Amino acid sequence: MTISVNLQDRAVRATVTVDGGTVHYWDYAPSRPGSASRTVLAIHGFRGDHHGLERIVEALPDHRIIMPDLPGFGMSPPFADTPHDIDGYSQFVGGLLASMELGPETVLLGHSFGSIICSHFVAAHPGTVYPLILVNPIASPALEGPKAVLSRLAELYYLLSARLPEPLGQSLLRNGAIVRLMSVTMAKSRDKHLRRFIHGQHAAYFSSFSDRDMLLEAFRASIAGTVRQVASQLTLPVLLIAGEQDEIAPLPSQHVLVNLLPAAELVVIPGVGHLIHYETPDRAARSIEDFLCRHPAPHHGTVGQGTAP
Repeated sequence: MTISVNLQDRAVRATVTVDGGTVHYWDYAPSRPGSASRTVLAIHGFRGDHHGLERIVEALPDHRIIMPDLPGFGMSPPFADTPHDIDGYSQFVGGLLASMELGPETVLLGHSFGSIICSHFVAAHPGTVYPLILVNPIASPALEGPKAVLSRLAELYYLLSARLPEPLGQSLLRNGAIVRLMSVTMAKSRDKHLRRFIHGQHAAYFSSFSDRDMLLEAFRASIAGTVRQVASQLTLPVLLIAGEQDEIAPLPSQHVLVNLLPAAELVVIPGVGHLIHYETPDRAARSIEDFLCRHPAPHHGTVGQGTAP
């Protein structure tokens, strides 16, 4: 059984100018639009691009999903003058919403590093989107607790790759064996067909970054930032979708985070780690559908006001 994603009938590839830079994005139309259809802006994680979230898009046929390649990843060129950090990417989200004229009824979704970007953006710009959905959210600092040593080693890997002569540094970052090791470590499914699909996705897209320096900047942002840093400022409804076996965003930290958020709920998917978007997209989509049903597009004047789930 071959696993594939077929969104050709829904997808339109386009570009938009954001703060003077060109951004490539994919616009997936709803295949069966209705009165409850929403527009969702989805932000992918570190070293990914729009392909990573397409299985969730496939499982959400009732909604319009817009997915950019973040600057420096996939087909989008890096920022010209802006650092590739949380503030830089948060500013990018605001610019993208404005450039595409996406109003406050827009749903914002972020995966992993994207959860940090989205949460920091919403904290700085309340009332701009409604509601907020975070998949595999980064709830605790990577430089604290049991992950600290591995995070430091990973930082050394990216730093060394940026400092070596160009051919050696690029070879180290794009090394197929290292990418496969990362993929094998994160995948929890025992389904050989699904694992083959996941490894193929990582092999095809995990090295589609623009340059070594921006990758180091983005990695440092990914291990320094958390959703927890801005939790008290997220007053809108927030859905957290966590993996029971997630080693990058551990489950205990998700329980702490949901209690810090004013209006949040936590869905834990068993038997999966940090690859919910690949391994259990249907389960994630059902949770998203249920959440959006209970938090419809707001009426004028109500955006940003938290309501208990």
